[in-house]
Amino acid sequence: MTDRSIAIHNVYVMMAYAFRAIHSGGTKHVATERFDHLHDLLAEILVRGVGSQVKRGLHRDYLHRSDELGTVRGRIDVARTVAQRSAKRGRLVCEFDEYEADTPHNQALKSVMVLLLRRGDVTSSRKDKLRRLLPYLEAVTLVAPTSIRWGDLTYHRANAAYRLLLGVGELIVRGLLPAQDSGSVKLTSWVSDDAMSSLYERFLREYYVVHHPELSPGAPTVAWDLDEPRDHRSQLPLMRTDVTLRRGERTLIIDAKYYSHSMQTGAWGKATVHSAHLYQVLAYVKNEDTRRDGSVRGLLLYARTDAAEQPDLDVVVQGNRIGAKSLDLNRPWEHLRTQLEGVLRLLEN
Repeated sequence: MTDRSIAIHNVYVMMAYAFRAIHSGGTKHVATERFDHLHDLLAEILVRGVGSQVKRGLHRDYLHRSDELGTVRGRIDVARTVAQRSAKRGRLVCEFDEYEADTPHNQALKSVMVLLLRRGDVTSSRKDKLRRLLPYLEAVTLVAPTSIRWGDLTYHRANAAYRLLLGVGELIVRGLLPAQDSGSVKLTSWVSDDAMSSLYERFLREYYVVHHPELSPGAPTVAWDLDEPRDHRSQLPLMRTDVTLRRGERTLIIDAKYYSHSMQTGAWGKATVHSAHLYQVLAYVKNEDTRRDGSVRGLLLYARTDAAEQPDLDVVVQGNRIGAKSLDLNRPWEHLRTQLEGVLRLLEN
């Protein structure tokens, strides 16, 4: 069994990139502090972020309400007024929109803050800071963390600052736990890799969006290069890339892989790149390279594990360069960034 370790500082950096908050004034100073536990780091991000949001004003929205009132407000619900015999008491059941802070976004924030107060790996000083912020959310309903529907939370200009905060909240609720050694974190065996896999993909893509916009970073789909367009296109699986970079005539398709095992073991005990992963990236590359000139290249980029052997593949398959590398997330950020910049060499001639 192998594990991946991630430097705690890099967890913050990954989240900052992934949730497009790399220049957030409320969290940028977190990177200079020392944290012995992941939840302590996440608590500090929430302390700073929620504190900054409180100063600006919590996000509010128009929420639909229904209540028995002494005066008309909004639309009268005649059926309920009659059924409840409200008119006999001189009251009416009205439906109206209330502009308030009890939004799903604030409910999720409050729920996660209360959850962190119960953690033993959050320092007492940060718990005190969280407690001092809770009164500002007094009008917000406390919901069960398991009831939060993270995928339904939408973001726009008015609540963009919530993106990082609720991204932190989602990781907390999904169960990211710290390792015994300070300075790095590991996922426990019972926690799904889905959350970290998604974070890893988004981090890679947004890193290149921020630092190399000239490469048009994105996650486009690759169309099947069919000999006959009328073939059963609707039954073909979608080929959506994790990261695609373009420089001139050259294209690089990066397939991000966050797995407990970055290599497979063959019948003779030989460690090789996962067959399915290699076939996948090769399918992306060959279907994208419609000109058949080898201008499209592919890279399997694994999050490094502590296994003795790591992916280190660089071959040319039918004219297209295909590689497999590992990204060491437990190195200092300067080294991690050097690794990310080194990937761009695959776009060179």
